[in-house]
Amino acid sequence: MPDLSLYLVTDRGLSLGRSTVDIVRAAVAGDVTCVQLREKECSTRQFVAEARAVRELLAGTGIPLIINDRIDVALAVGADGVHLGQTDMLIADARRVVGRSMLIGISAECVEDAVRAEAQGADYVGISPVFSTPTKTDTAPALGLDGVAAIRAAVSLPLVGIGGIKPGNAAEVIRAGCDGVAVVSAIVSAPDPRKAAAELKTIIRHAKELP
Repeated sequence: MPDLSLYLVTDRGLSLGRSTVDIVRAAVAGDVTCVQLREKECSTRQFVAEARAVRELLAGTGIPLIINDRIDVALAVGADGVHLGQTDMLIADARRVVGRSMLIGISAECVEDAVRAEAQGADYVGISPVFSTPTKTDTAPALGLDGVAAIRAAVSLPLVGIGGIKPGNAAEVIRAGCDGVAVVSAIVSAPDPRKAAAELKTIIRHAKELP
């Protein structure tokens, strides 16, 4: 299983006019461990072109490229995985399409979602949202740290928390039971994405080291 401790989710709408490739390049320099490419507005052709550029950038780094929602794009560019929401393709159907070698991550808004994802063969679970966040407005109520702990007690899959995570609360999310944190605006909207990623990575590492 790849290292999911600092999981970047891209969002061109929050990138302050900078290209996704440039933000990913800076975040890689800051030691992110996983990149999810999320595109909701661009055409399929644009998405594939961007995914190929990011895939080339990540080549040789050991950092996996995950594609949000779009299994077709993931297959077209040879991505390392795909991340699905609760209304996307079922895990079993996705597995038939992508095979055993590609990672499948699932978003979970409650304990039941996570338990079902584990039973159906997901590779990791994204817990969303941990805290309230303006990045996405169509999410369930925030789970909080108690919600993270409840999901951790219910499943053995790697857990990645997302939603409102920033330097001031990232350590708490790790200590509550997550193996990693996924961030969008904390890196994508940062004046210096490399520095923002490096700060978060240091916080996560220290949180994992403490008893």
